[in-house]
Amino acid sequence: MTEKKRIQAILDILDKYYEKDVKCYLDHENPLQLLIATILSAQCTDDRVNIVTKDLFAKYKSAKDFAMSDLKELEQNVKSTGFYKNKAKNIKACATAIYEQYDGEVPQDLDALTELAGVGRKTANVVRGNIFKIPSVVVDTHVKRISIRWGITLCTDPVAIEMDLMKKLPKDHWIRYNTQVIAHGRAICTARAPKCMDCMFLALCPYGLSKRMDDLTEEAKEALEKGHMY
Repeated sequence: MTEKKRIQAILDILDKYYEKDVKCYLDHENPLQLLIATILSAQCTDDRVNIVTKDLFAKYKSAKDFAMSDLKELEQNVKSTGFYKNKAKNIKACATAIYEQYDGEVPQDLDALTELAGVGRKTANVVRGNIFKIPSVVVDTHVKRISIRWGITLCTDPVAIEMDLMKKLPKDHWIRYNTQVIAHGRAICTARAPKCMDCMFLALCPYGLSKRMDDLTEEAKEALEKGHMY
């Protein structure tokens, strides 16, 4: 099977078992809220972020509100997401730039987004894909781990992985690939204890097949070694 056909088979299975409609796991009602929620999601679970932002977005409703906020107070508001001092500092600086340079509206341009404090390519692509529907590849921890396990990329740097996936995935799959892979990563292909024997991708997954080989009995391994002789 060629790489192109194998990747298409993976995408077909993703579409079969996981929703095609893009689902964002961070609660939001507008671009600014998603941008801030994504900044907060670094080294933090989406569930925790959603708990924090429920009160946060009720308190600060616009880029101006965040820009004019008291930094110490903002730190306390986001403290439970971890790294709260840096996150609060970035959110305030980011909102200030949006308020002063973009009339309070989150820009769509990738370069403009990544120039904002606390916004890298991942955060920018989350906003571009989910809000503005601009084809974007988001490389989070699930996409990195599973794309490597599937052998779609051998890179470990998120930007390099993004470039690889953009080359190899059809453009109409870029946005939903992330949300589908997140769902798969949470349900089956977890970081520490993947359920390879229950996985619908086993026949297409080098990592899963290697784990399966490790589980074979010594007799089965010997059978594989001798099988080519007859």
